[in-house]
Amino acid sequence: MTQVGFVGAGRMGTPMVARLVGAGHQVTALGRTEETRAAIAGLGASAVATVADVVDGADVVVVCLFTDDQVSRLCLDGELVAMMVPGSSLVLHTTGSPKTAQIIASTHQHVDVIDAPVSGGPHDIAAGTVTLFAGGDDAAFERTRTVLASYADPILHTGPTGTGQIVKLVNNTLFAAQIALVAQGVRLGSRLGVDEEGLLNALVHGSAQSRVLSMVAAAGSTEKFVSAVGEFIGKDVEVVRETVAGLGGDLGELDRLVRTVTA
Repeated sequence: MTQVGFVGAGRMGTPMVARLVGAGHQVTALGRTEETRAAIAGLGASAVATVADVVDGADVVVVCLFTDDQVSRLCLDGELVAMMVPGSSLVLHTTGSPKTAQIIASTHQHVDVIDAPVSGGPHDIAAGTVTLFAGGDDAAFERTRTVLASYADPILHTGPTGTGQIVKLVNNTLFAAQIALVAQGVRLGSRLGVDEEGLLNALVHGSAQSRVLSMVAAAGSTEKFVSAVGEFIGKDVEVVRETVAGLGGDLGELDRLVRTVTA
């Protein structure tokens, strides 16, 4: 049994907490409001109101927030990491800049930092099949694997701290570009006289089939699918642009495509 501290028991974090408890780990999760703490307690975890209580005695602290700025405020501007037990591990599930994870690791060398952004949704976490792209030291990665395996499969070790974020950002850029390609195909079909639903239902059986095409077809239209995922994809692609620009590059032809679904 591992003692796990958890910050971010929201849309993605709640099923993680439930799976961690179900796997037999001792979980202490942050709840800012009485309502949130009651929900956490209902999952079988200990609900606390301060980050000091979250990290107290924790072997692993999991952070699952929405934005990179929130992670920076918590882990760099705040005291969460500074209060962690020496030799413990910090797992970052938030998709963000690889530099954030690397700066946390270099600033707080008494803990191991694993950047492990997720690919999938709450239903995948609840089923224990969400994908993790995990960057970090080999030994540190192995020490956290049992905890992460409570809700993730596969868990893909991508290299040093920061590489998990890079892989996830490339993944989401390609994801956005593939959505844009499907949207262009739908526009072509419409101009040629084929309705979108019929076209999508047919294409999933042809050589154009892809995971993205299946997801769009299941949603019923590109508009409905973009409406459902646009906010998350747009946030991630913007981080990619900033990261690549910081290295003196750009997204090239990919940028033209992704702007059609993230603008």
